[in-house]
Amino acid sequence: MRREMFVPKGGPDGGDGGRGGSVWLVADGSLNEFSHLMHRPHLRAAHGAHGRGRDCFGASAEDLEVLVPVGTIVRDDQGHQLADLVEVGQRFEAAKGGRGGLGNLNFVSATNQAPTECTPGEPGEERELDLELQLIADCGLVGLPNAGKSTFLAQATSADPRIADYPFTTLSPHLGVAALEGDRQLVLADIPGLIEGAAEGAGLGHDFLRHVARTRVLIHVVDLDPPGADAAEAHRTILGELKAFDAELATRPRILFLNKADLIPEDLRTDMVEELRSALGAEMETTVVLGSSATGEGVRDVLNACWPLLERQPDRGWSVKPE
Repeated sequence: MRREMFVPKGGPDGGDGGRGGSVWLVADGSLNEFSHLMHRPHLRAAHGAHGRGRDCFGASAEDLEVLVPVGTIVRDDQGHQLADLVEVGQRFEAAKGGRGGLGNLNFVSATNQAPTECTPGEPGEERELDLELQLIADCGLVGLPNAGKSTFLAQATSADPRIADYPFTTLSPHLGVAALEGDRQLVLADIPGLIEGAAEGAGLGHDFLRHVARTRVLIHVVDLDPPGADAAEAHRTILGELKAFDAELATRPRILFLNKADLIPEDLRTDMVEELRSALGAEMETTVVLGSSATGEGVRDVLNACWPLLERQPDRGWSVKPE
């Protein structure tokens, strides 16, 4: 109540409390993982300010914006999908701030000139959320371990993935942007090597395969170097795992890149491609490019072949333009 000299009956004087801040997830194009949240499992927005005398209302708290990579899927603790942040700047309200309490100034009426009641502020929403990242790219590089996918990415883009001569060198996906003539660009994703049984989780298959889901064209890299290498069998293995994980993936446009052709005598190359087409038969609904990731042979041919396939593919709602 207002109490000051010469104002014996000042009446109700209490202002309302301010609204608490909300927590928002915001897609940021500069991020590609969640390491900045590793040591912040609990994210809280600030409280609103208290209402005060002299009809002073409390200030509302600022919302807390949490930056996450583009391609983040938000699920609740029951596994239900709440949001799919696929565009830079897209926002999702993860937890709503509580409303401020009402001061006694709100309860004045003709019959109650000096109300003493007020209402407490409401607690903010509290939720436990699961964040999953699915990379977004125009083309995805898939293949068996050590097929040369990372070398292809390094040759086609300015990305610097780890490269070594042993399987499973790549343990997490990498992105790169390839420049084509006419100011055209392609976003490439290097997906870690898949093995037989990946669709059932073998070799961390689920962790890798989920990133293939958001590529519009698949580039299957096959290693021709090992003695007795069977390109047709390698192609069937990868295609089978894609189909087992998601039948729609097996229908995506794909290009077969026969890698390490620089180690194959030139007089055998044509026969090798013809044998592959004959072995695959009806399964061979794709472009075949013979080349080498190490020397760059055939890499530009693959990129140029991807562009018309992308133009024919519908925009699935998660295409991201490189900055």
